[in-house]
Amino acid sequence: MKDYLDLQLVMTNRKIKEAGINPVLGYLLGLIVFGLLSEYIFYKTAFAKYLFILACFSFQFKLSENSRTDFLLSTFGDRSKHKIRILENLIVCFPFVSILTYKNLFFEAFLLFLCSIILALFSFQSNLNFTIPTPFSKRPFEFTTGFRKTFFIFPIAYALTIISINVGNLNLGIFSMLLIFLTTFSYYLKPEIEYFVWVHADSPKSFLKKKIRIATKNSILLTIPILIGLSIFYPMEFKLILSILFIGTLFLWTIVLAKYSAFPEEINLVGWFIIAFTLSFPPLMLFIIPYFYTKSINNLKLILNDKN
Repeated sequence: MKDYLDLQLVMTNRKIKEAGINPVLGYLLGLIVFGLLSEYIFYKTAFAKYLFILACFSFQFKLSENSRTDFLLSTFGDRSKHKIRILENLIVCFPFVSILTYKNLFFEAFLLFLCSIILALFSFQSNLNFTIPTPFSKRPFEFTTGFRKTFFIFPIAYALTIISINVGNLNLGIFSMLLIFLTTFSYYLKPEIEYFVWVHADSPKSFLKKKIRIATKNSILLTIPILIGLSIFYPMEFKLILSILFIGTLFLWTIVLAKYSAFPEEINLVGWFIIAFTLSFPPLMLFIIPYFYTKSINNLKLILNDKN
């Protein structure tokens, strides 16, 4: 068990070194960014505690996938597997619990800590045995596959919108829209196989424009029920609602471009720092989007064999 944890630490340190950052400095910067981002989120929304709990669970669900827990079981046995999973979940929840405790949200912190231990004892199937229909075609694979993995989030978001309208709480409706965008962001975090980019008969510019156009169209398709509902019942706040949609769309562009700026590798630590700072101060997107776009163009030229 100790060898496994040591290996995970070595692999994490290696990724940080590949970004050109000393691991100790990387961990320190990560904590600083996480702290600043947390302060910003708690300042901006009354639903920050729910966002924190949801974010923590999303990381822990990935650690509890069947394929992963089956490997731990076959390698270390049932008892050691549970110890490893509990320790992993506690490591993941520690920053979130620390922030909740700092904000005097002791009940939420204790609940997250307890649920983290309980979740470590279970495994979850990431692939379902039946096909869930989607409102998307097969071509935008990010939304087709992503929607099927996260379909349960959308009824929750739409239900929150209805509750927002019934209780007269616009913030809850805004949260439901942000929940949709956060979900769609996750569709672009993992790079596809290089071959699935190479087969496109596009220049880097047309390829990126196509990706951004599809991402924009599909994300708006998922958020438009919330947009219409909030606009009808909160007409005086239409500009605010529209601005949230606009900022969410711009941030989606940022994620898409960040993905291909690092392709075929995953977004590195520096990229995530840039994204985190952009999230804390949205006007930075006016500079970050062109930066990632230029970097993506240069990167994709090597794959799409563009001669221009």
